Amino acid sequence: MADDPRPLSPHLQIWRWEISMLLSILHRASGVALSLGTLFLVLWLVALAADAALFEQVQLLLASPPGIAGLVVYSLALYYHLCNGIRHLFWDMGYGFELEVARRSAWAVLAVSSVLTLATWVLAAGSGA
Repeated sequence: MADDPRPLSPHLQIWRWEISMLLSILHRASGVALSLGTLFLVLWLVALAADAALFEQVQLLLASPPGIAGLVVYSLALYYHLCNGIRHLFWDMGYGFELEVARRSAWAVLAVSSVLTLATWVLAAGSGA
């Protein structure tokens, strides 16, 4: 039995990458991004409650290019996690397991979350925020 060259369990060298595999990894990553982003939301709320000088510093940080990039990533993670969570709810009800439907819904999640993020930031820029 020790001479058997087969792997003990499937691994990434055996599986062909599918869009659903990528979305599974991205769902976990977006959850981590939302957790970290929520810490900054709490910092912003604490600064708002604490004093005007601290709030002004946090506002300057968020208005800087890295701060705006972080907010864009946070909103993309939020919309992606929401859309992919809805996809998972349909799976929980037993719908969408067919291979082609799963692929189309995966691409739809990416498209809808991107469009929602873009629309949010276009509306925010248009409102002067």
